[in-house]
Amino acid sequence: MIWLLRRLVIAPAVIGLTVLMWVTLPIWLIVAAFVSPRLPGRWRALRVLWIAILYLTAEAILLVELLGLWIASGFGLWIRKPFFERVHYDLVEFTTRIIFREARRVARLKIVTEGPAPDAHPGKPILVCCRHAGPGDSFTLIYALMRWYRREPRVVLKDTLAWDPAIDVILRRLPARFISPNPAAGSDLESQIGDLATGLDENDAFVIFPEGGNFTPARRERAIERLRKLGLDKMAARAEDMLHVLAPRPGGFLAALDAAPDADVVLVAHTGLDHMLRVSDVWRELPLDKEIIMRWWQVPRDEIPVARDDRIDWLYSWWERIDDWIEENRPV
Repeated sequence: MIWLLRRLVIAPAVIGLTVLMWVTLPIWLIVAAFVSPRLPGRWRALRVLWIAILYLTAEAILLVELLGLWIASGFGLWIRKPFFERVHYDLVEFTTRIIFREARRVARLKIVTEGPAPDAHPGKPILVCCRHAGPGDSFTLIYALMRWYRREPRVVLKDTLAWDPAIDVILRRLPARFISPNPAAGSDLESQIGDLATGLDENDAFVIFPEGGNFTPARRERAIERLRKLGLDKMAARAEDMLHVLAPRPGGFLAALDAAPDADVVLVAHTGLDHMLRVSDVWRELPLDKEIIMRWWQVPRDEIPVARDDRIDWLYSWWERIDDWIEENRPV
């Protein structure tokens, strides 16, 4: 019944709120202009208002377009056909391009990439493992993969993101999985992830966040304690030495490796927004005026171990390397 709440209550509410925001826009502009001089930052309230209106508008337009595509596909009968899948990918790419263009212009957000990009080995599928920290990191990664490298992502995301109605609808129609970082007993998440990673072609990118959630100091401590309870003391000791990342949960990544034997692995670290952990942090930092640095490493398939334990050790070694990179590049 939760999906009915999202589709029949939350989605129309987003559209209604967007219409209300535009109808009352003169009032919001007057209020924002009045309070901006009293806030730190240049025209802070006006810039935040524009970003909020932009996001709401993009969300509302997407929902209307998605409804139209559902009708055009025979009321969902052909919605998963290749033609409609391509249309949905184009919608995602266009929407994220508009949002990030305005983020660069209004919020003065800059994205810098380092290292070999995912087009370094064209014609091969890739498995993308990214650290998870700060607001919007998954959106930034998807934007980079689609806009710059022309990849079609298959994404494994936390189930809480399904409360965003547009994300919920789009990713139910594209190859994707919403998962809980703490699944119920008996849940076979590895099989679901393996199914999602099966059949990758030359322009696909399977995306997974092995940490299972955004980094916070409390989550880092819980992850270490979880390893100790499982009797994995050596892994817990290694996790304690990593100060900026959570201990990776290897099960889903290993399932994807087995399901995509021809895929190279791309590891992604980023820094710039990772110190924004609470709502108060986000408000204090907006407008951003920030630089996001994304570091890519591409590992050919033949350099990845075969045995399961060796693969886990390999993943932990890479996470230690990512932790060192973050220490060297994190914002002051």
